Amino acid sequence: MLAAQRQSRIAEIVQTDGAVSVTALVEQFGVSDMTIRRDLDALAAQGALVKVHGGAVRAETRRTEEPGFEAKSGQMEAEKAAIAQEAAQLVRPGTSVALSAGTTTWALARLLREVEDLTVVTNSTRISDVFQAEPRADRTVILTGGVRTPSDALVGPLAAASLRSLHADLAFLGAHGVSVPEGFTTPNYLEAETNQALLATGQRRILLTDHSKWGVLGISTFAELTEVDMVILDGALPAEAADALRDHIDEVRLVSPRTARAAG
Repeated sequence: MLAAQRQSRIAEIVQTDGAVSVTALVEQFGVSDMTIRRDLDALAAQGALVKVHGGAVRAETRRTEEPGFEAKSGQMEAEKAAIAQEAAQLVRPGTSVALSAGTTTWALARLLREVEDLTVVTNSTRISDVFQAEPRADRTVILTGGVRTPSDALVGPLAAASLRSLHADLAFLGAHGVSVPEGFTTPNYLEAETNQALLATGQRRILLTDHSKWGVLGISTFAELTEVDMVILDGALPAEAADALRDHIDEVRLVSPRTARAAG
């Protein structure tokens, strides 16, 4: 296979899967590690992808680009479902949880509808709607105020202020991007402030994100890697990326969309 053909195929893989590791490409194409790295350098120079530690991710056109909820909900559905299922196992009856806006946390909310004596704090109108559609006498849902974003998050000073006096057993947040050393990022600086306040409510702080977010960099960091206790991702995350996260985060869980069981 010619270099141009191999690079074209690599670009297709990254565009489809969102991320790929050098190790996986070496195995797939039967070439050396250095050859793949040169291919990634060439593609990065063309703007076809972004090189990250151990591989490459899909190129983001703008750090402030914020897709709407409907657009995001159709992406990585199996991966998000597996991540949500793993996260749901952490929630017991009588628990208080904080849920940030996002499609993965929305998938988690749908799994928590039958949990008894649950208290939910959220800045997501979509998540609030999930619980309000099936009300329970033993459930409390607290929805912050704030300015609505394209992803139906309520953000800004009002949302952040309403969260600062609240406390939850578990805080689950999604992220637009995750990278080393920038941490967890968002394309909306007002959402960053709100996410910081939401994260601070949790006695245990858990990030939920799929592999396509690896290497993506939003305009504003809302949490350093060391500020979270656990991150749950799908198993398509490159091994080098998982190792980099484990250097900073106590518990990194990788789940399979097929089995939704912890793999690390």
